[in-house]
This record gives sequence, structure tokens and C-alpha cells, in this order.
Amino acid sequence: MMEQNEILSRVDHTLLTPTATWEQVRALCDEGKQFGVASVCIPPRYVKRANDYAGGLKICTVIGFPNGYATPEVKVFETEDAIRDGADEIDMVINQGLAKEGDWEGVLSELRAVKASCKGRILKVIVEACRFTQEEKISLCRVVSMAGADFIKTSTGKTEVSATVGAANIILETIRDSGKNAGFKASGGIRDFEEARKYLTLSEVIMGETWPDPDHFRIGASSLLDDLIRVIEGGN
Repeated sequence: MMEQNEILSRVDHTLLTPTATWEQVRALCDEGKQFGVASVCIPPRYVKRANDYAGGLKICTVIGFPNGYATPEVKVFETEDAIRDGADEIDMVINQGLAKEGDWEGVLSELRAVKASCKGRILKVIVEACRFTQEEKISLCRVVSMAGADFIKTSTGKTEVSATVGAANIILETIRDSGKNAGFKASGGIRDFEEARKYLTLSEVIMGETWPDPDHFRIGASSLLDDLIRVIEGGN
């Protein structure tokens, strides 16, 4: 069983509330550095400042967030702007309308454009899994894998239902069957160690025990860190 502090290295410590202040983002960066998280995920507005402040800490930001219906050109611009400011990782929301229509060529074209604009940085694609049927989720994840995304991410965390074990199972099985080197990120509603461990265990069962390293497995959460620290320190 993976130790709790090892899970910390797979956490994208997140603050994406509309009212987030620089003081809160700075505190998030301080926590991220102290506890060795995979990255901090913050609003685009703070990327440059956080990059200057927290050297060595991976900075992630969001594109097309949270609705995903901006044009591909806007998403590409947002991505390029974030990278100029020092973003190491990009979490992008898909165009859900195109996916609902079954316009997989449109989805693929947009993803490839954003992937190219990442210029080698990590791209995590948010599929907002709760809004799609099982068949749609499978098709969508196949397209995301085909586009060369580095991770498939369950949710924005801004919907009534976010990450679920059922959706994670479909995403992981689709990644496995695709033969592509995509990773998996569970995000939304993951608030404690036990909930996080469900997704880690599922990843180990489907992909193999050595697969969920920080390059293939992430958990996005705003309050998970506090519970992990509590468990590590022997709290109740």
C-alpha cells in the first residue's frame, strides 16, 4: 500500500475560486513546497507571480475553464499566454457540445491545436465525465488519447457530480486499451485520504501496481492536503 506522504507527490494542490487572492495563492505555494506536491493549480492571473515566487514548484493553470466552450483560437491563446508566464502544466476543458454531437473530428482538432501550443508542457484534458453516457465517455477518452494528451482528467469540480469511481474505471480502462501513454487525474469532491486511496487502488488494479507514479496519476483537490497531513501526523 502506498504511504500517505507518497500520495502527496501525486496531488495537484488546487485553488480556483473566483475570489482567490494573491495572499491565498502564495499560501498555497508555500504549502506545496513544504509538502512536496506534484503541482499547484491556480488561476491564470497568478501564474507569473507564482512562478517568480515559488521557484522549483510546478505551476499548473486552467484553460477554457470551467465551461470549455471558447473557440479553439481562444484556448490556444490562453495556453500560449500561460506558458509565457511560466506555466508548467495546462488543464484544459473540452468542448462538451462537440462531444455531445459526436463531432469527434472537431474535438480532436481542438485538442491537437492546444497540445501543439503547450510546446512540450504537460496537457491534462478535463472531460467533465458526469455529463456523458458510458459510450460517450469511452469515445471521448479514445479521442483525447489519440490527440496525445498527457492526462485525462475527470472533472472541473464545478458540477453537481464530479469525480466518481465509475467514471474513473471507464477512463482507466480506455487508457489501458488505447495503448497510449496517457495518465489519469481524478478531480472534484476528493476531500480525504480514504477517498483518494480509492482512485489510487483502482489505478493499480487496472493499470498495474507500478503505473500510478506522478507522471501517470494525479489527484486534484483543494482540501485533501489537510487530511493527508492529519493522517501522516497520526491524527484522528
